[in-house]
Amino acid sequence: MSLVAKRTPVLKVTALKKAFGPVVIVDGFNLEVHAGEAVALTGRNGAGKSTVLRCLVGADRPDEGTVTVNGIAVNETNPQVRREVATVIDDLDFFPDLSVVEHLDLLARAHGIPDPEESVDEVLREVQLVPQSGQLPATLSSGQRRRLALATAFVRPRSLLILDEPEQRLDTEGVEWLAARLKAERARGLAIVMASHEPALVDAVATRVIRLAGAELAGDESAE
Repeated sequence: MSLVAKRTPVLKVTALKKAFGPVVIVDGFNLEVHAGEAVALTGRNGAGKSTVLRCLVGADRPDEGTVTVNGIAVNETNPQVRREVATVIDDLDFFPDLSVVEHLDLLARAHGIPDPEESVDEVLREVQLVPQSGQLPATLSSGQRRRLALATAFVRPRSLLILDEPEQRLDTEGVEWLAARLKAERARGLAIVMASHEPALVDAVATRVIRLAGAELAGDESAE
């Protein structure tokens, strides 16, 4: 048996099924993602990409199947899982009275990040929100709020990143920055699962592409 085969996957999904009433969104979905891999879910709107991601993080409970992160069954309230998984899958609700820097500082300290102020400053520089660091999130543009949402994932510990259309509301420069950042995350050994409609982002980041077509899995192919 090869060493690769012996590795415990960061994320393992087995026979996932999710329906809403009589409508089956996804059925028989299987996936393993190891450290340093990036899987992109693609497909038309309504194909089930967001539903899969919500099941992966425990926001939705599958009707059938199992989801584990580093061998632990996913539960949204499990502190072990929450320490491992950083997500941007919905528009975040920010505290109305906390500034951009206060949000990130709160997250960093809550997760026990060493030198939280330095970590927050570094992330603010990278997402280009230093000039807006003292603003309330409600005063930011939609693109700036997306950068803040991404910053909340990058400022905390993680072995798995789960992202739903992270390119939303980013301009061309922002998508290029995001591609470079996600490639760096992958190079540091993180596992990534993302849904995306942006071919350039998928081509730059993904090591595998899975096309979803409703309850049918339309394909699983390797990317360069």
